[in-house]
Amino acid sequence: MKEDKTISPSFTRRNFLKTAGGAAAVAGLATSGLALTPWKAEAASLPKKWDETYDIVVVGSGFAGLAAAYEAKKAGASVIVLEKMRTPGGNSIINGGVVSAAGSPMEEKEGIKDSPELLLQDMLTAGLNLNHVELAKLVAYQSNETVQWTINELGVKYKDKLSQEGGHSVPRMYSTYNQSGGAIVQQQLAKLRELGVQPKTQSFLTQIYRDADGRVKGVQIRERYVFPNVNSGKLKNIKAKKAVVLATGGFGNDVAFRTIQDPRLISDFPSTNQPGATAEAMREALRIGCAPVQLSWIQLGPWGSPDEQGMGLSPFFAQLCAAMYGLWIDTKTGKRFVNELADRKIRADAIIRVGNKCIAFTDAYGYSLGEKLIAEALPKLMERGVVKKYDTLEQMAAAYDCPIEPLKETIDKFNKGVLAGKDEEWGRYLQKNQKPLGPGPYYALRLTPKIHHTMGGVHMNVKAQAVDVMTDKPIPGLYAAGEVTGGVHGAVRLGSCATLDCLIFGRIAGQNAAAEKSWG
Repeated sequence: MKEDKTISPSFTRRNFLKTAGGAAAVAGLATSGLALTPWKAEAASLPKKWDETYDIVVVGSGFAGLAAAYEAKKAGASVIVLEKMRTPGGNSIINGGVVSAAGSPMEEKEGIKDSPELLLQDMLTAGLNLNHVELAKLVAYQSNETVQWTINELGVKYKDKLSQEGGHSVPRMYSTYNQSGGAIVQQQLAKLRELGVQPKTQSFLTQIYRDADGRVKGVQIRERYVFPNVNSGKLKNIKAKKAVVLATGGFGNDVAFRTIQDPRLISDFPSTNQPGATAEAMREALRIGCAPVQLSWIQLGPWGSPDEQGMGLSPFFAQLCAAMYGLWIDTKTGKRFVNELADRKIRADAIIRVGNKCIAFTDAYGYSLGEKLIAEALPKLMERGVVKKYDTLEQMAAAYDCPIEPLKETIDKFNKGVLAGKDEEWGRYLQKNQKPLGPGPYYALRLTPKIHHTMGGVHMNVKAQAVDVMTDKPIPGLYAAGEVTGGVHGAVRLGSCATLDCLIFGRIAGQNAAAEKSWG
């Protein structure tokens, strides 16, 4: 098998792992243009005339921004939603459509014992206890309530079986009917349309107006902006009488900014993000005095494949078929190299450590279970050659230059563990319907980590208020929610918890912003 040329040679070096996350304390303030003095109006003065005026200006139209807009509008505020791209949704609309609920009715139905306390512990363990506990606790304890809200108020439809992502102690993950975040975003958009709110696309944030009194009072945008031309469109000033809600997402596709935070993540490093996941809004937030938190913790998704671009569909197979019902194998040795249900950092680091020559595979049984969960994805993965079918184990081993005898021994050891009810080698959670692997046919895909989620961002408190870097106090008139913020997940985000984070803090931001007193 030929070496994958999409990743630089340095990506597979052994010393990559040694430095992973090592410099993740804070981003250098020198790059943000902040002066280490109490806030004063060093930016351009407020416009003499505002082109438009609203109570609430929401910047960003993913899960968090739409949730904020919905709650603010329901509370009686006038709202505008600004989106720089041609279509709303951001990364949310292309995510995997999974969201966790601890202590849910479906868990009770399936006989799974779970609790918000256990979800919180899972989040803290994965986050290396760098999580701001009060933020993580809100996510864990409001998880079930939030998922039920998406069902009962938004009308989101989910499949009737739970699944499990890495780092979670038990299966607790709801999956949308089409296995896409679009199933949630579209319902959010529909609810907003009923309230008379439609995102204003091609509206690029160029400036946040923070006045001499320290309060955020509006924004400047480029209307009819054409990504990525920063000079396109016409400048317009929009007044926010109560508050601005920053929900602009992460910066996984901003090579310049991400390599400031982590110099290893150079341009030829693959990413799962949509093209607009860039850092202009983050830079502006830092310029006006927002406190940064953990910007250099950037998560790699371990379930990516070099055989498709972007996020693709490979995570569905790698996770729901192979991690739950199959194995991940180092093809150089024929052996397992990680707990397939460990958190994302552990698995991504493990792939890198063994040399980025790994596959995820399952048998006919695991594939058939995957068909029930991800029927839309598997045929496409097969058609595109991302997942390949092999009639025998020998054929699969030959295709990936994998030694067959160690592979057989690995499978035999795992199967004995399944029959005994315990994975002695790696301590993996065994599903209630787990069966020994084999016989064929076998289904496999190549693995490679991809930049997936930026863990750090603007520091916010439990009220979703953005916090000032100099005073540690809320910046009046500025709220933040979603991936643009940091602190919720610490070093590693658990899969399916970003959706919770965005929805929960988006709703909190919208509710609290609407309750603000108007400044004028």
